[in-house]
Amino acid sequence: MEASKVIHAIYNDDDILMSAVKKVKAAKYHIDEVYTPFPVHGLDKAMGLAPTRIAIAAFLYGLVGLTVATVMMNFIMIEDWPQNIGGKPSFSYLENMPAFVPIMFELTVFFSAHLMVITFYLRSRMWPFKEAENPDPRTTDDHFLMEISVNGNEEALQSLLSETGAVEINLIDKAH
Repeated sequence: MEASKVIHAIYNDDDILMSAVKKVKAAKYHIDEVYTPFPVHGLDKAMGLAPTRIAIAAFLYGLVGLTVATVMMNFIMIEDWPQNIGGKPSFSYLENMPAFVPIMFELTVFFSAHLMVITFYLRSRMWPFKEAENPDPRTTDDHFLMEISVNGNEEALQSLLSETGAVEINLIDKAH
């Protein structure tokens, strides 16, 4: 098992963290990960992460929900068990579609939301009973941690991080 060294720089304010991320990226260091107790707006752009494609997946999942709703209502209310409800004709889906709009909307939102959550958990590899990968429990409360790999530049990196306002800097041996 090969071990490598990483530096954990801990911050106690999200604004200081954002400024530090920008300074570290400007100095051409690669930030492996940032752990925060809450989402920090703009952190993904400051780190240079690629934009997410979850919105495209949500649209496709919504289309699946709309299709399921349309096929389901056509089968149930028109083909399998036609009923005269409130004087509406039961021989044509298109004539009944205004009455079906709330169901179409609800199933579109239902499928989109639930499949999007499942996709997020699978892409993030966050399945049930998974061990937490959080290196410091304080980052679930009120601290922010920036993890940077060390490649023979330990002193320069530590001095840069201390200039950015880190309250604590630790050198950690991390197993791959």
